[in-house]
Amino acid sequence: MKKLIILGAGTSGTMMANHLQHHLKNSEWSIDIIDEREEHHYQPGYLFLPFDIYTPEDIIKNIKDFIPKGVNLIQGKIDKINHNENMISMADGSKNEYDILIIATGAKIAPEEVEGMKGSEWQKSVFDFYTFEGALALRNKLREWEGGRLLVHITEMPIKCPVAPLEFAFLADSFFNHKTMRDKVEITFVTPLSGAFTKPKATEALEHLLNEKDINIESDFAIESVDNENKKIIDYGGREIPFDLLVTIPTNKGDEVIARSGIGDELNFIPTDKATLQSKAQKNIFVIGDASNLPASKAGSVAHFEAEILTENILNFISGKPLNETFDGHANCFIETGNGKALLIDFNYTHEPVEGTFPFPGIGPLRLLKETRMNHMGKLAFRWIYWNMLLKGTHLPFVSSQMQESGKHFD
Repeated sequence: MKKLIILGAGTSGTMMANHLQHHLKNSEWSIDIIDEREEHHYQPGYLFLPFDIYTPEDIIKNIKDFIPKGVNLIQGKIDKINHNENMISMADGSKNEYDILIIATGAKIAPEEVEGMKGSEWQKSVFDFYTFEGALALRNKLREWEGGRLLVHITEMPIKCPVAPLEFAFLADSFFNHKTMRDKVEITFVTPLSGAFTKPKATEALEHLLNEKDINIESDFAIESVDNENKKIIDYGGREIPFDLLVTIPTNKGDEVIARSGIGDELNFIPTDKATLQSKAQKNIFVIGDASNLPASKAGSVAHFEAEILTENILNFISGKPLNETFDGHANCFIETGNGKALLIDFNYTHEPVEGTFPFPGIGPLRLLKETRMNHMGKLAFRWIYWNMLLKGTHLPFVSSQMQESGKHFD
């Protein structure tokens, strides 16, 4: 009996467990999935929690509910990946051997990387919304906040869901308008990038929306520290931006187990072949989702597309066949813009987001890079799709794992 181990029972790991359980014979392969958590969180819901759009019950379910029958869930803390010995060492001293390893340990915020960020004002006037605890604390703050200078800030790239900070700024504009206090709030979007997004055409569209909604933008801001006493952020050039409420996306890093195992880069992301998803450390190790160093977005849609391609490559690896070099960095993301509307972007390693229709060329019904009500409905529908289809490894019809050029308006 051979063993395949998946590290992490979040989005990526759970999808892989469901995919592979359908393909690997129980008489030949056993599948273990290891995670210390008891809850599965719908992380896109963290964006909506501060604005009372979602409740905690919308976001949290039991992790066991999504592990397929026949897959063994081991709930415990991983100490180290001994990749030269094909062995996982657990914090309790136990060891688990594997023939194939899939690493899906994700990414986490590291506010301690910036001086003062996790200081005396943490969860008082300085908040994140990339954790459940942070989003919940921010919800409670926004319920009673009377206004002032709101900064929506990105520390550095890469981050999970690169559009989420922009979405927060747009939703904040809508939120304060509905509370009839928008005139009491000055919103500023602060980014280390030279513009609102990483791609030119999307940046142009998004900056137009920022201007339209009277949201300031401070670009090229490389934060050095947070001054808690005087409530301001300071960059390495000495530029200072004051705040009354700072909503920050701290540095994102891979799991600490990657550092302990010596297989990651300086941010604990794992060097991975961008087309096959095979680790560069060992041929029998594969990486999926936010744990990799791929130049693709760290987003749920990317993990979904990767899962379909990685399943094929795991089967190819077992059969001794060449791996398919077919992952193209495909990502599509709904961008909430407030007031019941959203944008949709669809792109990959080589193609930036452009206008067009999705998923059917010329028909849609979704419009790319356009603010529409239909896109907003698609964003809200995704939560049902996530819980009922994506996690269970169900193929989404009409949505290819590789980006389709038809229906898009390339220059």
